Amino acid sequence: MKNDHQILIVDDDAEEHLILLDYFQEKGIADKVIFVENGQQALTYFNSVTEPGDLPRLVVLDMLMPVLDGAQTLALMKQLPRLKEIPVIILSTSENDIERNKALRLGALDYLVKPSTVQEGKDMIERFASFLDN
Repeated sequence: MKNDHQILIVDDDAEEHLILLDYFQEKGIADKVIFVENGQQALTYFNSVTEPGDLPRLVVLDMLMPVLDGAQTLALMKQLPRLKEIPVIILSTSENDIERNKALRLGALDYLVKPSTVQEGKDMIERFASFLDN
């Protein structure tokens, strides 16, 4: 059975899930997204995907999470051959350059600060949607 979840959002903030889900619904791609709450749940999800072609096209990681944070999860992903080519974008509340540089050094495609306006949110979802199969 084909896995239609093409974007994996890893964030421990339930309110953030709802905000992002609204943006994804408005874009018409909510069915392409799955949410988990920490890096360990993300790894469990990856292990449940049996076909390499069914892995997400994009992973969005929050930096600050319990169990496995964004940096730890990113580092583990980049060590695993079946996951290392998946683009990862860090989404954080922090504009900390040390965190940004660490994420990019670990292999993140980009480091984005969580949007503070509706337009920033819509622009961010457009960027995420560009990774989907059409």
